Amino acid sequence: MNLIIGRKPVLEALNADEEIEQVYILYGQQGGIINAIRVAAKKRGIKCNQIPLEKFKSFSPSKNAQGVVALRQDFKFSTLDEILADSKKSFFPLVIILDEIQDPHNVGAILRSAECSGVDSVVLTKHHSATITSTVIKVSAGATEHLKICQVNNLSQTIDELKQNDFWIVGSSLKDAKNYTEVDYKIPIALIVGNEEKGIRKLTASKCDFLVKIPMIGKLQSLNVSVATGILLFEILRQR
Repeated sequence: MNLIIGRKPVLEALNADEEIEQVYILYGQQGGIINAIRVAAKKRGIKCNQIPLEKFKSFSPSKNAQGVVALRQDFKFSTLDEILADSKKSFFPLVIILDEIQDPHNVGAILRSAECSGVDSVVLTKHHSATITSTVIKVSAGATEHLKICQVNNLSQTIDELKQNDFWIVGSSLKDAKNYTEVDYKIPIALIVGNEEKGIRKLTASKCDFLVKIPMIGKLQSLNVSVATGILLFEILRQR
């Protein structure tokens, strides 16, 4: 476990866009720098939890911790260039893009389905998204060891690069979308699935070549994102 210890080091790491999984603050800590840490973590979509003394000591028994520690990300991400180069090895490459999915359990479940259905690579948005945490790795049942995964700052630019490399962009959406079985997936595909509450963003949807939906007959209008993703991925596999 890679820790950043102390108020100033944690704040500097947050402002420097280091890969931080979570921030822990000892109960009762207050002041300007504590507030700044909370604000910086919130801007980046990083969880910032208050914890009791005994749990805090399990992270850092050091008196120099100043009531703040951050868990730094150790996972080794691929680059987009590596993913694009790897896609050339497949006749019909398949990339899945997670657009601001925030629940690590959903991310882990999606990665498991992705590995089982033959996905070549995964792209995560960097901000307001769950990253590859210990929870994600556990829920994925080891899929993180077999998938190329990258994080990107600018999803719009990433989509443009995928298009330049002959990918067709398919977005999961409830609006203005075709039935998911009506699209021919025997082409290079980048499948985009979106945030648990908001779905894919408007700009993201506007860049898609196809928008697809899973028809519902019950009173609820949508599935959990990891379940929906699994259905879409295995339809792509079925067609191929």
